[in-house]
Amino acid sequence: MNFVKRAGMSLGVRRSRTAALLAIFLVVCTLLLGGFLLQAASARQEADAQRAIGVDVTVRKEGLSPALADRLGALGPVHRYNTEVPVRAGARGFTPLMSRVPEPGGASPEHDGDGDGGKGALSVHGVRDSGMLLPFSYGSTRITAGRGISSGDTGRGVAVIEQRLADQNHLEVGDTLRVRSADDERTAAVTVVGVFQDPTQDPTTWAPEHRLPGNTLYVPVDIARKLGGGAATVSEAVLRIGSPDQARQLHAAAEKLLGGDGLEFRVNDKAYRDQVQPIQRVGAFAGLIVWVIALAGTLILGLVVMLQIRERRFELGVLLAMGEKKWKLIGQHAVEVAAVALPAVALAALACSLGGQSTGEALLGHRSGPASAGRAPQAGTGPPTVRVEPADVGRVAGIALGISLVSTVVPGIGILRLHPRSVLTDTE
Repeated sequence: MNFVKRAGMSLGVRRSRTAALLAIFLVVCTLLLGGFLLQAASARQEADAQRAIGVDVTVRKEGLSPALADRLGALGPVHRYNTEVPVRAGARGFTPLMSRVPEPGGASPEHDGDGDGGKGALSVHGVRDSGMLLPFSYGSTRITAGRGISSGDTGRGVAVIEQRLADQNHLEVGDTLRVRSADDERTAAVTVVGVFQDPTQDPTTWAPEHRLPGNTLYVPVDIARKLGGGAATVSEAVLRIGSPDQARQLHAAAEKLLGGDGLEFRVNDKAYRDQVQPIQRVGAFAGLIVWVIALAGTLILGLVVMLQIRERRFELGVLLAMGEKKWKLIGQHAVEVAAVALPAVALAALACSLGGQSTGEALLGHRSGPASAGRAPQAGTGPPTVRVEPADVGRVAGIALGISLVSTVVPGIGILRLHPRSVLTDTE
C-alpha cells in the first residue's frame, strides 16, 4: 500500500491523537504568525513615525544665505526644512504694542504723528515652515485662528500675527497689514492668514517694543528679505531627517557645502527616541518570539512523534517484515504531521485576522508623543495596522513544514535501527 494513503488512514483511525497534534500545531502556528504580523506592524508604524516625527538638525553658520539654506534642504536625507530670517520693521496703519512700564529716564517711545508704529517696533521673522519652529512644534505656542506659514507661501504676501497684537488692533484672518522697513524705505502689504498665541508674558520691566512677545510676526522669507533690503542672512536652518543614523551623512554634506569653519551642527533626536525606540523594541521582541516558538514547537512535536513511534513499534515491525522500506516508514510519519500542519496554518490565519488588530493595538498602542517630551501630538503615528498578508502566511507554512520534517526525521532515525524479528519478538 502507498505510504501516503497509509498515512491518511492512520490519521482517520487515531482521531484523538490527530486532534491533539492539530491543537499543538494550531498554537505554534498562531504564535508564529502573530510574531510576523507584529513585526510587520511595528515596521510600518516605525516608518510612519519617522516620516511624522523625524530628527531635527539645526545648522548655524555666519553668512548663511537663503540660497545656501535651500541647497541644504535639497540634500538627500532631508524631507522637510525651515529657514529663519529675523528683521526689524515698523507698522503702517496699525499700532504695535508698547511696554506698560515707563522707560528709565522718562524717554517716550518713537511714534509718528498719524499713530503708526515707530521704526523697528516689530520683530518680523521670515520662515519657510512655521510648524517646524520649536514653540509650534512642541505645542507651547499654538495657532488660534487660521493657519501657519508653509512652503507653499513662498513669494506670497502673508503673515501670522500674535493674539495680543490682533486684539489691540481688532485684526482678524483675512485683514491686510502694511509693514515698513526699519529705514522707512520699503513697504510690504501682507494678508493675515493666521493668529497665534504665545504663552510668554510681557516683561515686568521696561523693554523695547520689538522685544515684546505680542509684536512678533511670521512672514515668508521673501517678505523678510524685502524688508531687510535683501541683505538679511539666515539665522539658522532646521532640517528634518528620518533617523539619527542619517545625521552623520547630513553633517558631511553640510561641511562640504558650507565649509567646516564656524559651522554649528546640532542634532535633536529626543522626540524620535521617545516614540520610535519603543516601537523598535516591540519589533525585536516579536522577532525573538518567532525564534523561540519555532524552536519550542520543533522540540514538542519531536517528542510527540517519538512517543508515537514507540507506541507503534509492532505496526512498524509488521511493515518491515512485509518488505516495506524504512525511508517510507519515516515518510509516512512526515506526511501525517504535515497533513495536520497545513490546516493548522489556515486556522491560525483566520484567528490572527480576527484578533490581530486588537492585539497589535494593545502591544504597540497609539503613539502621539509622551507628555514628558512636551511635544505636540504628531500626525501619522496612529494605531498600528495589523493585517494578514499572503507572504506572512507562506512563511508560517514553510516553517510549519520545516518543523514537521525535523520533528519526524530526527526521531525517525530510530526506525533505521529497527529489525523486524527483534521488534516482533519484543512485542510478543
